[in-house]
Amino acid sequence: MTSARKYVVKNHFKGVPKREDYELVEFVIPPLIDGEVLVKAEWISVDPYLRAYNSYQAVPYDQFSYQVGVVVESKDSNYPVGTRVVAHKGWCDHYVFTPSTQPNTPKDRIYKLPDLQGLSPSLGVGAVGMPGATAYFGFLEICKPKAGETVVVTGAAGAVGSLVGQIAKIKGCRVIGFAGTDDKVKWLEEELGFDKAFNYKTVDVPAALKEAAPNGIDCYFDNVGGEISSQIISKMNVYGRVSVCGSISAYNEDLTKLPKATILQPSLVFNQIKVEGFLVWRWNDQSKAFAEIIPWIQSGKLKVKEHVTEGFDKLFDAFIGMLAGENYGKAVVKV
Repeated sequence: MTSARKYVVKNHFKGVPKREDYELVEFVIPPLIDGEVLVKAEWISVDPYLRAYNSYQAVPYDQFSYQVGVVVESKDSNYPVGTRVVAHKGWCDHYVFTPSTQPNTPKDRIYKLPDLQGLSPSLGVGAVGMPGATAYFGFLEICKPKAGETVVVTGAAGAVGSLVGQIAKIKGCRVIGFAGTDDKVKWLEEELGFDKAFNYKTVDVPAALKEAAPNGIDCYFDNVGGEISSQIISKMNVYGRVSVCGSISAYNEDLTKLPKATILQPSLVFNQIKVEGFLVWRWNDQSKAFAEIIPWIQSGKLKVKEHVTEGFDKLFDAFIGMLAGENYGKAVVKV
């Protein structure tokens, strides 16, 4: 038998999640039966959607998220010991699954880690995982950028935004990013190759856009929502495209008292702008994204930065730090 641990969410979050909203539960995994596989977690992801989805879950529930794990015992010959797998199994250090009975839905299926060709397995919950697929499909399939167009990204220093901006550069676009600190602005411009970046906390956003995008904005990848999104959309060109990935600016707010922002309809109508929200699980086969992302990383066209926290007992701290914007790139916990 194997001793295991998992984090259980006891409460619906009110504002910023609190440590007492969680319970760390120890349990015992019985001996495997034929067809079962035991996995030990190696890398666990913390992402904004963990906060966003809390209100829609019945409590208590096991904290979900993506993780990369390694098979440590197997009763299935297709998953020998040492095989790495990606699963939406959340904040647990061990779990058992039966490959022959796994669902095939994008969110719930467990799959073997793609061949990363020497890159860190942690990328399986980052650039070669859900965040990478989010950036790739959410930007390319919805915005359909053309070389020479101007792209704006909010949350530009995060796991998804930092990839979107770089993919836009690969596609020949001019890229403007918004982030929350001067250091992140410097990182976006000097290391990731954004044409211009701004600290949204200290600049006049309409004035900054007038300076950086004098010919208007063609594509907007929206991670944050709020008034800044209304300001950006008001500067978009005719037939502009908006891909709405999230609204992290309001995730800690009371859902019955959400903040207000300037209405969008005049800009949407007069400039005939397309706005489309999405969930990455729409794209059932994500191998197309990974087949391009891996060579981009290897060639240096796509730079990946990870904000690594060490220790299973530090998962909550990593989660709160990510929500506060402490991370550059992908926030991940090494178990």
